[in-house]
Amino acid sequence: MIIVSGVLEGELEGAPQHVRDFFDSIPESQIERVVSTDESDALAERYIAEKVVGESSLNDCRHVALATIYKADVLVSWNCKHIVNVERGKGYNSVNEKLGYPRIEIRTPYPYEVIHDEA
Repeated sequence: MIIVSGVLEGELEGAPQHVRDFFDSIPESQIERVVSTDESDALAERYIAEKVVGESSLNDCRHVALATIYKADVLVSWNCKHIVNVERGKGYNSVNEKLGYPRIEIRTPYPYEVIHDEA
């Protein structure tokens, strides 16, 4: 199951065509649509307050917060500056642990750690 939020859908509008094509190829039965909540917004703001990333990265924090709140197995992103980064991951997980949330696994789809051909 792939968790898709309004934050992700908004970002997909400006994504390269091959990325949009990939998401369009996912069967609707494999998508769980989620919405931001006061809880996820507060968690995203906490990442900023704890200086995991700067204020300009609020949408990145929203992705992590939503994945945390909705208990995603893995957060997959191409954003290696603000999300898929060892130090950032430690920061997000430090905040999660302080607040009683589970750790979040963060990966890129390359080199096929998450998305792969079953053949």
